[in-house]
Amino acid sequence: MRKLYFFAFYLFSISSISAQIYYSDIASTTGLNTVGSNGDLGGGISFCDFDGDGWDDLTYAQENGQDIIFYKNNNGLFTKMNYNISDTNDSKQIIWVDYDNDGDKDVFIANFNALNRLFNNNGNFVFTEVTSAAGFPNVNKYTYGASWGDYNNDGFLDVFLCSKDPSKNIPNELYKNNGDGTFINISTSAGISNVGHQTFCAAFFDYDNDGDQDIYLANDRVVNTNILYRNNNDGTFTDVSAVSGTNVGLNAMSTTIGDYNQDGWMDIYVTNTSEGNALLYNNGNGTFTNVAIATGTIFNSIGWGAIFYDIENDSDTDLYVSGMLDGSNGLLASALYVNQGNNTFSIPNNVGLNNDNAPSFANACGDVNNDGYMDIAVVNQSLRNTFLWQYSGSTLNNWLKINLQGTISNKDGIGSEIEVFANGKSQYRYTLCGEGFLGQNSNYEIFGLKDATNIDYIKIKWLSGIEDIINNVDVNQAITIVENAGILPVEEYTETEFTIYPNPSNGLLHITLNNTSINGELAIYDTFGRKIKAKKLTGFSTSISLLDFAQGAYFLKIQSDNNQIVKKIIYNK
Repeated sequence: MRKLYFFAFYLFSISSISAQIYYSDIASTTGLNTVGSNGDLGGGISFCDFDGDGWDDLTYAQENGQDIIFYKNNNGLFTKMNYNISDTNDSKQIIWVDYDNDGDKDVFIANFNALNRLFNNNGNFVFTEVTSAAGFPNVNKYTYGASWGDYNNDGFLDVFLCSKDPSKNIPNELYKNNGDGTFINISTSAGISNVGHQTFCAAFFDYDNDGDQDIYLANDRVVNTNILYRNNNDGTFTDVSAVSGTNVGLNAMSTTIGDYNQDGWMDIYVTNTSEGNALLYNNGNGTFTNVAIATGTIFNSIGWGAIFYDIENDSDTDLYVSGMLDGSNGLLASALYVNQGNNTFSIPNNVGLNNDNAPSFANACGDVNNDGYMDIAVVNQSLRNTFLWQYSGSTLNNWLKINLQGTISNKDGIGSEIEVFANGKSQYRYTLCGEGFLGQNSNYEIFGLKDATNIDYIKIKWLSGIEDIINNVDVNQAITIVENAGILPVEEYTETEFTIYPNPSNGLLHITLNNTSINGELAIYDTFGRKIKAKKLTGFSTSISLLDFAQGAYFLKIQSDNNQIVKKIIYNK
């Protein structure tokens, strides 16, 4: 009787989950019409807000002879854009990264059959190629992954380049950001192996919670096992793969980082062929244990990209896995692993993913319509259009979206640990730049809060060592937290209550409040959160000059006794 009761309860739980979760493919209805790269083992995808307007955009790597594709998100609809960033090589990973800390996103392109390329954003979305001037090599390195982190905590993002060359001889390389727009290869002095490892991708993360960034590599087993480099905090690394238990021997494709059991220690998910994926549980003592079978996440198909995120915002961590099979032979084409609340996972039925059966490699997550629920973009092969799986299930659970802005740490806030405490429970996220299999997820971290109506505190541990704690935060909002300065004020006026024009501005910015008047202050802040200009605002409209500023991005804040609004503005001379 007990077994029968448990089975009935299990079926009820799965049925309940299925009724709440649902996905719809909205690619074609939102303007996406893109077939994934048919180059060497596919190409990557970025789901990053590249123009800083608060809407997650999409960028697709492409095969040899095809140009990279940029889609701007316009309030949930996508428009293909031309930014004069042309690259028709077999591109693998496209990363939007503020490598020079000037407040805008630059572009790094990892190429398999040609030189890697770096484009600098001059502040008004005009790009200049600076690959050679920045110090990157003028020879082909057969690069797949390009993961960014700040290994020496100097406030500038460095890059780890993964080589998977046919000769199996080219080693991976770590490039230090000198902070002046140039990079230098410090692989040898840093202790990075000088032989080839057939590495697909890597991830910077802090596995031992000592405040610096370590590096984990997914290696094709035809050469050797995966590698974990521990950061010695002196500019060097030590290979701790064997002693940590992370030296799994797989046809490893993904380095997906997340805290699936919310204990404050980051875990690793590694995809594999039909022998099964690995979920490396961080024991908190410098070692890991593979719990893929015990947690129900082994997959046993041919897995590639993977993402940790909270599907339905119920305050636990779920997992999505892409695969290169179509499901016709009985093996999984993909998997949506839902956390049962006890850190075991199941695959629910009838959640709208019946057609998620295209051969695929890369995926990434972002919030298409800014509803506080993550959506999934999947790159498909074999002339199949990309999937854009929008979460369209129950939205009763509360949430919080957090974007970070470093001041002493790197501007993108990469390498920070975020803790959100609500309803007696802590959740943790770690910010990455280049993750999964050739992916880049949204810069916003979304925390599902279930029925919590208030957040007790948010704690940010920045790479600089600064720790920000913000108490008593409202739910169901998107916020930007500035290092050592707190939350940038939220928008409390609606878009129909004010007009700011022109934006971008050529020197004079006009502000009009519609149907209301205000007595308060109008101020301009730079991207470090410093107030650099202010004036009194009385009545319905005013103007403010930007002519004495350098061109670039700023924040405009309108503050009265009861209301406030912050808007990003761009000044182009």
